[in-house]
Amino acid sequence: AKLLNKKQVQKNNGRPLKCESQTEIKEERIQKYVTKKLGEDWIFLILLGLVMALVSWGMDYASAKSLQAYKWMYRELHPNVAMQYLAWVTYPLVLILFAAIFCHLVSPQAVGSGIPELKTIMRGVVLKEYLTLKAFVAKVVGLTAGLGSGMPVGKEGPFVHIASICAAVLSRFMSIFCGVYENVHRQLDLLVAACAVGVGCCFGAPLGGVLFSIEVTSTYFAVRNYWRGFFAATFSAFIFRVLAVWNKDAVTITALFRTNFRMDFPFDLQELPAFAVIGICSGFLGAFFVYLNRQVVLCIRRHTALSQFLTKHRLMYPGVITFLIATVTFPPGFGQFMAGELMPREAISSLFDNYTWAKYTGDPQILGKSAAWIHPKVSVFIIILLFFLMKFWMSVIATTMPIPCGGFMPVFVLGEFEFMLQGICLIDGVG
Repeated sequence: AKLLNKKQVQKNNGRPLKCESQTEIKEERIQKYVTKKLGEDWIFLILLGLVMALVSWGMDYASAKSLQAYKWMYRELHPNVAMQYLAWVTYPLVLILFAAIFCHLVSPQAVGSGIPELKTIMRGVVLKEYLTLKAFVAKVVGLTAGLGSGMPVGKEGPFVHIASICAAVLSRFMSIFCGVYENVHRQLDLLVAACAVGVGCCFGAPLGGVLFSIEVTSTYFAVRNYWRGFFAATFSAFIFRVLAVWNKDAVTITALFRTNFRMDFPFDLQELPAFAVIGICSGFLGAFFVYLNRQVVLCIRRHTALSQFLTKHRLMYPGVITFLIATVTFPPGFGQFMAGELMPREAISSLFDNYTWAKYTGDPQILGKSAAWIHPKVSVFIIILLFFLMKFWMSVIATTMPIPCGGFMPVFVLGEFEFMLQGICLIDGVG
């Protein structure tokens, strides 16, 4: 009726009816096209991948600069051992306490990994304040400070939570243009894709991100979410590695931790039993890691007086743990027997430098950062064993601190050194 009245008015006033109707038709077509594309989630997934790639690269850049300042401060105070120890302990202590205070004031929901809460949300339980912009800011700032302190804390778990918050905020923004994003089921589907993006832009591994979203975060995985997770994770991982090339951290777009296995003869059949033994041992040690972590948390909760004291003095627990770990890893002290001067990412990178430390007899300084594994009076096997044992319990208690932190990266470090240690033992036994 409105359209007929409008046509009659236009005809009575002598206006060109054809031009007006064509304009309305074009606007309607544009609106339908935009609504259709937004409904297919292409634009949403591109924005999600782009934002998370920028956030991941920015956090890595800031934490790397923080660690460089940490190592520079330690080197500049040489040969004053007392001042070196003071700097080695104070620097991470300040960052960890800052992360704990910031999260407590801005958003206490940002503490921890965030994956258990995210799994609860995906099962239909409403958890307030866990997918808000305040939690996003607290998670990013606190995690950056934690990674920049050099403590054995991981990035992947909290980053899955960060990606989910970003997806929730984007869905609320996109609902202005397309009402389909107000649907609760659609928002849960986008959270599954966000989980894949969180892993993909951490390690540049989109396939690993999709598998993570399938196996870990969902009891029931809808097939329609597979393409969403794969597309968003691939785009995010690609942008993340492009930013690394742009910052001259890499020559070209390659894997984050690149290996150089021979393609013509990647492994020997005789090695398969050794790999099976390593896998079995890793499974038991992984279960033991989870058991110890749980016991530490339950021990604090069961002791009412201790729990009340730590609740009243929130900075006491992270301060004591950081001080203890920094003291043990002090390089001129006990840290010289466990490569204490290497940061977590440096320890991983040293495994792929293609040096055989056990057979090296030249100047250790030629090895660069890998020289930390060589001691003139202690065997490299003892150093690797001490590193594994000390990092094991350090990672267990460090992941219980009230800051944004995860356990994936510390477990990766432990797994790689366990693989190396067991592999050396098996090779020696066979040889």
